Amino acid sequence: MTDTPIIRIMDLTKAYGSKTAVDHLNLEIRRGEIFGLLGPNGAGKTTTILMLLGLTEPTHGMALIDGHDCTRQSMLVKRITGYMPDNIGFYSDMTGRENLRFMARLNGIPEHEINPLIDGLLEKVGMTHAADQKTETYSKGMRQRLGIADVLIKDPEVIIMDEPTTGLDPEGMREFLSLIKQLSVEDKKTILVSSHQLYQIQQICDRVGIFVDGNLIACGGIDELGSQIETEGHYTLEIETEPCDSRFLGFIEGLKGMTGITKNGNTFVINSSEDLREEITKYLITNEYKLLHLHQKGGDLDEIYRVYFKEAEKEGDDSDGKDGSRKRLFGRRGA
Repeated sequence: MTDTPIIRIMDLTKAYGSKTAVDHLNLEIRRGEIFGLLGPNGAGKTTTILMLLGLTEPTHGMALIDGHDCTRQSMLVKRITGYMPDNIGFYSDMTGRENLRFMARLNGIPEHEINPLIDGLLEKVGMTHAADQKTETYSKGMRQRLGIADVLIKDPEVIIMDEPTTGLDPEGMREFLSLIKQLSVEDKKTILVSSHQLYQIQQICDRVGIFVDGNLIACGGIDELGSQIETEGHYTLEIETEPCDSRFLGFIEGLKGMTGITKNGNTFVINSSEDLREEITKYLITNEYKLLHLHQKGGDLDEIYRVYFKEAEKEGDDSDGKDGSRKRLFGRRGA
């Protein structure tokens, strides 16, 4: 990965009537990195991808891939960009090999190069054993791996994947994520992957952008975002004690900076604006409680997403329908 951006998105906006699907998006994706565009369904991720591919025109702003305008130079963009949709379409009455051969011919690959190319791609994605089976017999994981081979036919510089892990079983997920990481590390591909499955994507991304209601509300590495939410006063502490009684609960509720608490069995989940670990552990020792578990959350993507999503909702409510408050939030965290 280098610091040189290969994808540049500048003030990109897409409105459908009164509905703004993507709202003044600014983002740079570095050459060779895996970037996760994360958010719930309907957040604007797919609309952003369609604009990058030149399949829909922006209402405002522009996007460039390797210096090519995604709207005005869409054919040049398509030559260097591979796209893998969430539901890959193959000809079901053709084998995996036949599907790849068809795609190679569509991309103008010389006939004498096609078979060696296909053999190499099938081996890379672990599909040699099933290459001559009809794709209608493939599992979701097999289709996804064949989909990567399909994308790699034209040796793109950039690969865009829209919800690629949906429907995969745990083993298929592990194999697929490993393959994506390999494409970045070994083949130096730039990969943009959109997803709502936070934990899985966390394992492979160099950076992530959190997308809510068409707005990029946070962008950075997992560690960077985790540190930022603590700096801004968002702490979540899991603590399990014995006994787990009303006396301890009363102590927690009286702590300065405590903003919320939930109880699940013998475990308390404490939200606060300050780090309360030292104060709580001193209380437990002094009052002879047994500490079974203590974990300060914040560095995992689920917690990062929860905090930013909650803050975005709050900023939206505070704006009373105006853009000022939300723009300040997004302007501070957009990258």
